[in-house]
Amino acid sequence: MWSSAAASRLISTTLMFVTAIAAAAVTAPASHSQGDALEAVGNQIGSARIWVEQAKMAAVDEVPAVAEALGDCGKLYGEAEWMVEPLLGRGNISYSRDDAITWLSAALANHRSCVDGLGESGLTINAPDLTPSFAKALASYANPSAASTPSKAVSTGDQNSSIIENGGVLLTSWTATTSKADMVVAKDGSGTHRSIEEAVAAAAAAARAGRHKHRLVIYVKAGVYEERVEIPRHLRNLMMVGDGIDRTIVTGSRNVPDGSTTYNSATFGVSGDGFWARDITFENTAGPQKHQAVAMRANSDRALFYRCSFKGYQDTLFLHSLRQFYRDCRIYGTIDFIFGDASAVLQNCDIYIRNPMRHQANHVTAQGREDPNQNTGFSIHGCRVRPAPDLDRAFTGRTYLGRPWKEYSRTVVWQTDLDGIIHPKGWNEWRGSFALSTLYYAEYRNTGSGAATQGRVRWPGFHLLTTPQQVGDFTVSRFIQGDAWIPASGVPFWLDV
Repeated sequence: MWSSAAASRLISTTLMFVTAIAAAAVTAPASHSQGDALEAVGNQIGSARIWVEQAKMAAVDEVPAVAEALGDCGKLYGEAEWMVEPLLGRGNISYSRDDAITWLSAALANHRSCVDGLGESGLTINAPDLTPSFAKALASYANPSAASTPSKAVSTGDQNSSIIENGGVLLTSWTATTSKADMVVAKDGSGTHRSIEEAVAAAAAAARAGRHKHRLVIYVKAGVYEERVEIPRHLRNLMMVGDGIDRTIVTGSRNVPDGSTTYNSATFGVSGDGFWARDITFENTAGPQKHQAVAMRANSDRALFYRCSFKGYQDTLFLHSLRQFYRDCRIYGTIDFIFGDASAVLQNCDIYIRNPMRHQANHVTAQGREDPNQNTGFSIHGCRVRPAPDLDRAFTGRTYLGRPWKEYSRTVVWQTDLDGIIHPKGWNEWRGSFALSTLYYAEYRNTGSGAATQGRVRWPGFHLLTTPQQVGDFTVSRFIQGDAWIPASGVPFWLDV
C-alpha cells in the first residue's frame, strides 16, 4: 500500500514526467531526422531517470516490492542512457549500423523491463511511455542508405572498451592446472575469495582503477554457491570458469510471488559487455509454483556461454538484450523458459522440458521484440528439444516451441531435433489473436518425431523455410555478427547454414 501522501507525490512526479515527454515531442523539429530522433530519446531517458529518483523518494517502507522495482528502473535507465550516448556523438566511440540498432533495441528493452517490473510490484500508476520516441529512432536506421554514417571510423570493437580483446586467453583452452586466474573462488578458503560476489567486487574495483589491460579471469572451484551474483555494467571482458556442469553450481530461489521483479529474480545477472562463462551451472530452485524465477539474466553485449547449464522452471534463461551466443549448453524449464529481447543464437544445446504445474502448458520460448525495426530475436540452430530426465512419464500436458510475448516476437528453430513431446501445432497463442500477424516464427529442416509440419499453425506470421538463403539472416555471422568476436574465445561455432 502507498500512503496517501506518497501516492500524491508519485502522481505529481508522474504528471511532471508526462509534461516533460510532451515538451520534448513538441520541441523536436518536424523533420524527425535521425539526429532529432536520437536527441529526443536521449532527453526522455534522462527525464525518466529523474522521475525514478523522485518516485523513490515518494515510496514508503511498507512496499519493498515497489522499492525494488524502482531500483531496477534506476539501473535500467542509467544503462539505457549509457547505450544511447555514443549515438549522440558523446565520447570517442566508433560504431557500425548494427551496433546502433543493437544499442537502441537494448535501451528499449530496458524501458520495457522497468514498466513490466512496476506492474509486477502492484504499482497502479502507469509509467510514461517512451516507445514512440524509440520507434522513430529505430525507424531512422531501417533503410541502410538513409541512415547517417558515424563521423568516426566504423568499428566492430566493444563499446567503450580499452581492454585488449582476450590477452591471449582462450575460453576453451584455459585449465586450472596450467593457466592463470586473477581471482580464485573456493568455499574451503583455498582460493583468494570464498564467494563469487567477493571475487566480482574485487574484479570490479580493479576495472574501475584501470589496473588490468587484459581479460580478467575468475576461476570458481567445484561447490554449491548459494548467492546472488551481479556483474555490473563497467566490468567488461570478464571470463568465469568453473569445474564443470553440476560441479560448480550457482543457486538461488528469488521469485516474483515473494516480492521480486522478474528482472531482479535472477540468481546470476550480467550487464558487463564481453562476458564469457564456461563449465558452470546456474539455477533457480524456486519451483514451478513460484512462477517467474530466473536462473540467468544476460544483458551483456557479445556475451558467450560455453558448456554451461541453466536450470529452473518458468523464465529460466532471461536473454534480456544485446548480442549473445550459447554453445553446447543445457537449458531446463517449463513456461517461457528461454525469453527476453536479445539477439541470441543457441547452437548445439540440449533444451529439456520439465514438469509444470497441473493444467499448465510448457512453452520453450517467449521472445519479446516489440518494434519491427529492432534487430532482436532467437535463432535456435542444431539443438535438441527433449523431455528432461526427471519429467513424469505420465506427463500428458502440451509443449510448444514458443508463444509471442510481445507484438513482433521473432524466433527461428532450424536444423534442430524435436522430440515427439512437441505438440503438432508447434507454436501457441499468447492471448487470442495477439501478434499472430506481426510475429515472425519459422522452422527450417528440423528432424525428429516432433518436427512434422503438417499440423503446424497457419498464422500469417509463421513460415516454413525451404532454402538456405531464407534462413541466412539468422546465422551467427549475419544475426549477431559473431564472426567478428566469437573466434577470440576459441569456442567452436557454425558460421553459416
